[in-house]
Amino acid sequence: MEKETIYILAIESSCDDTSAAVLRGNTVLSNIVSTQKIHEQYGGVVPELASRAHQQNIVPVVHQALVAANIDKKQLSAIAFTRGPGLMGSLLVGTSFAKSLSLGLKVPLIEVNHMQAHILAHFIEEEGRKPPRFPFLAMTISGGHTQIVLVRDFLDMEVLGETLDDAVGEAFDKSAKLLGLPYPGGPLIDQYAQLGNPKAYEFPKPKVAGLNFSFSGFKTSILYFLQRERKKNPNFVSEHLNDICASIQHSIVLILMDKLQKAVKQTGIEELAIGGGVSANSGIRKALQQIEKEKGWRIHIPKFEYCTDNAAMIGIVGYLKYLNKDFSERTISAQARYRL
Repeated sequence: MEKETIYILAIESSCDDTSAAVLRGNTVLSNIVSTQKIHEQYGGVVPELASRAHQQNIVPVVHQALVAANIDKKQLSAIAFTRGPGLMGSLLVGTSFAKSLSLGLKVPLIEVNHMQAHILAHFIEEEGRKPPRFPFLAMTISGGHTQIVLVRDFLDMEVLGETLDDAVGEAFDKSAKLLGLPYPGGPLIDQYAQLGNPKAYEFPKPKVAGLNFSFSGFKTSILYFLQRERKKNPNFVSEHLNDICASIQHSIVLILMDKLQKAVKQTGIEELAIGGGVSANSGIRKALQQIEKEKGWRIHIPKFEYCTDNAAMIGIVGYLKYLNKDFSERTISAQARYRL
């Protein structure tokens, strides 16, 4: 079957963004994302509220995706959806909707691993962009995950290292909370960091074996640092916010780049791709571009719209699985924990 005649409707509902996309082959025709604002007042995602908001959003978001793609639902070849990992209540909404629509339209159902989708977002067809060549290393960095993955082929991946506790996105957001910044705080740290001195303050680098990560102790060191400085000067944070944010970001970037360089040394692979919400961070992007210049590695950084949770990345995996006839039974259930 020609890719021009394969239409995939993709649904993403793993956390607090309800998203639907339509792909024709590996080309995105529409990618609609509805972000839930309700969590801002609580300083983090409230799972029960997230699942309720998904229930309200999913029908209009899917409708918008079909309208924007200018296709009728009867033209769809398959329904792809995020099975996991993520918040169980949120995943259940997307999974149930996808199963029902697949049954109603009598088209195949395709389950997608959310982290695999972050990696394969690089294979969405875009003018002027070349996808990674196999094999390559992928670093997935988000609010819930930090992994280094060996990607041998589209659907053949091996996790080489991952976080033993907290994810890098959580380290950014919790650090922002300690500074009194509103949720989500990670992008705000990035914003203030660009105005500060990255070497103003030094934070200890976690000692973790191999290619694994740990950010729990890193967050604790920031807590103690702020407590110590506030005792000396109650206005310390407000007076030095840019420098503090720049130093936190610089330290996190060093941790990530150190592990990535170890992975390259260990595997001999110099083709690297990043994915996940934290890959939108300017400090990480600059560090990777610098490495590319200095070492000649091939670096792949996704477009901003494919960094955060979105259905287009679910759709590209759906398309690749469709070509392999890798379909799911409608008895399938969501999985909050779902390894690559």
